[in-house]
Amino acid sequence: MTQITNSQILAILGPTNTGKTFLAIERMLEHGNGVIGFPLRLLAREVYDKIVNRIGPERVALVTGEEKIIPPKSDYYLCTVESMPLDINFEFVAIDEIQMCADPERGHIFTDRLLNFRGDKLTMFLGSDTIKKLITTLVPETEFIYRERLSKLTYSGYKKISRIKPRSAIIAFSVDDVYALAEFVRRQKGGAAVVMGSLSPKTRNSQVDIYQSGDVDFLIATDAIGMGINMDIENVYFSGLKKYDGKQIRNLRDSEIGQISGRAGRYMNDGSFGTTGECEKLTDEQIEKLENHKFDDVLNIFWRNSELDFSSSSALINSLNLKPKYENLVRNKDLIDESTFRYLVSEKSNLNFSNSNHQVKLLWECCQIPDFTKSSYNEHTDIIYKVFSFLSSDKGKITNDWMKQQLNNLNNFEGNIDSLANRISYVRTWSYVSNKSNWVENADYWIAKTKDIEDKLSEKLHEELTKSFVDKRISVLSKGLKQDIELDTKIVEQDKIFINDHYIGKINGLKIELDYSKSNLDTDIKSLKKAARSGAQEELKNRINTISKNLNKLELKEDCKIYWENKKVAELKPGKNYLNPSIKLITDDTLQDHDYAQLKTNLEKWLEDEKNIHLNDLLSIEKASLKNSFARGLSYQLFENNGVLERKEANEIIKNVSKQERFELRKKGIKIGKYHIYQPRMIRPNAVKFKTILWKCFNYKRDINYPNFGLNFLKNFKNKDDKFLRICGFETFGKFIIRVDILERLFLEILSRSKNFKFKLDAKIINLLGCTKDDFIQFIKILGYQLINSENEAEFKYLPKKTKQTKKKQVSNAFSVLEKLKI
Repeated sequence: MTQITNSQILAILGPTNTGKTFLAIERMLEHGNGVIGFPLRLLAREVYDKIVNRIGPERVALVTGEEKIIPPKSDYYLCTVESMPLDINFEFVAIDEIQMCADPERGHIFTDRLLNFRGDKLTMFLGSDTIKKLITTLVPETEFIYRERLSKLTYSGYKKISRIKPRSAIIAFSVDDVYALAEFVRRQKGGAAVVMGSLSPKTRNSQVDIYQSGDVDFLIATDAIGMGINMDIENVYFSGLKKYDGKQIRNLRDSEIGQISGRAGRYMNDGSFGTTGECEKLTDEQIEKLENHKFDDVLNIFWRNSELDFSSSSALINSLNLKPKYENLVRNKDLIDESTFRYLVSEKSNLNFSNSNHQVKLLWECCQIPDFTKSSYNEHTDIIYKVFSFLSSDKGKITNDWMKQQLNNLNNFEGNIDSLANRISYVRTWSYVSNKSNWVENADYWIAKTKDIEDKLSEKLHEELTKSFVDKRISVLSKGLKQDIELDTKIVEQDKIFINDHYIGKINGLKIELDYSKSNLDTDIKSLKKAARSGAQEELKNRINTISKNLNKLELKEDCKIYWENKKVAELKPGKNYLNPSIKLITDDTLQDHDYAQLKTNLEKWLEDEKNIHLNDLLSIEKASLKNSFARGLSYQLFENNGVLERKEANEIIKNVSKQERFELRKKGIKIGKYHIYQPRMIRPNAVKFKTILWKCFNYKRDINYPNFGLNFLKNFKNKDDKFLRICGFETFGKFIIRVDILERLFLEILSRSKNFKFKLDAKIINLLGCTKDDFIQFIKILGYQLINSENEAEFKYLPKKTKQTKKKQVSNAFSVLEKLKI
């Protein structure tokens, strides 16, 4: 470790929202010069802009891989940790988020700064208290200052996304999840800003602006917001607790959850954290740790030798493989720059490489090009291969023609969010290359060119993100609601709702429906309804009064919904039985309770009247006043079977019903036939339509169909539900269905034509059924009749197949049972 005398080393540790970064900025500006290393380009840019606004641009430098702004008289440098200038002596040095020493991918850089980079007067390490023990061991001269959080952080539990309060951030761990959540929040809440680490500073700042300004109340972000990005967030909700770290999907560490959730509640304002979506539960132990900011200490940090030997490729690899002196330091060999270097110096790559000190150092420097695109290892390796080939050529620089070729396809500002973001990642690669000293011809031109392309792509990406996930017109309305500005609400052409001349939806029946079109995206439903209420409420009340006075205009349709002037106002729900459904109104939730109750009472009365009109015969037999118990039982059994009962199900009862009692049954609309006991009026079109709607509602079979009225006989009807077809007045015989009343008439027609138990087919029978001769022959066979003569007129005889069933259960010969039927 480098030892520097007369230099104070401070570690300012504590949870988020303790003012650590603010303190570092203040202390740096108290010195003649200084540098702060940040974990993200976004943070470096954010602090750079703050200091420029404070002291002007002349003394402030910004140094990241892709952007270098270094005025001649720069005193204060804001950098990413990797880009901190190691060849300048600074009075003040600070490393932000020092616990990043434990990051597998970049930890060795932070560890090197922890061990070796010092300010001449003051060095500050900023970060989590979890790394205190390791700093004590590795840098024992460090003085520690613990800072308490300025506001309280509490656990708010699980919330559905639709119930999350405004000024909240929802955290996801993949781009796809971020976009899916943003789309959902747009539909539920009207809009969301999107923040991800892969966004360029310009896009990110533009997205932050629409959140900070109040145009939207929700932020969808990756864990990038965990690293010092300060926004007015009151609540943080996790949609998951797993992330892909570049190698595998793993659970978030408690300290990582704490880092992210700590973004809720800034300065003196309290914040909360919780879960949403399909996120797994936090344990009580985790919640206690998060609320009290007490996490397990970091036990090991990553390290790699920074004093490298470039005399040959093998010497460099050996120096990289040097083991650390301290047991707390872990050597991470699975780093992309090393694996790329090893491949390129191997024979497999066919790289023109001389293995000299200069070329080894040059190739290693090329291997430091970050993999911004994350597309594939081979593509990244190929870029490094080509860059090195140019730099090691006689010209020693990347040519203008080749740079132009790389940027040609990227200088395109059309496309969707993904294509724009992908182009930005490629531009960042060439921006990094352009900013390297002496790597490209006309470096100033290409630095400006790549920045210009990135800025334009960033503007377009922000535009597309906003277009996809925010409706600016609706956000203006939402802001007006929050500020209690009176909004002008109008109902135009009876149904269309306009607020401040913006079309936001319509009244459909008794329900406010917001517009879901792409040009006018929906916002927070409650807020918009609140805005529309002043105009729509009176209209809803008027409609309820009109419906109540004109109940005859109501209609019950096949979808089990009640319509008024072709607009849905209610739907049927299953009740205690199918004839007594309940009614659920389809109304807006802003409707007053007394208006709701008035309408429901009137609709219930209307439905009862409709039942009495269409199903009077059926309802009258539920508790028929008949003296004979068998007659009463038959009536009730018929009621239970919806007005159509197979005779074989009631033969024993019928035997005990006298001729006089059968007459009483006929007076109640009950007919006892050869095959069925039924109520003729209950298989008429209006009755069938009404009772089947009730039956479908009760049995949750709303898509089931019944035969068209006017058809007596059908073949291969698509609905195979025998019970439902019987309710409709049809009996099923194999692939045929026939109306039960037509079946009885057929029986009588056959009986009237029969001689010696035989009958001949004629046109009247065919016309009665409305079928073909071939279909009749197939159908009558099912009833037990056989074709005995097909010449001229077809002739049939009743010849049932012998079965093992008792005589009681066999289908009776029409002629032998005629006397028993007593009809």
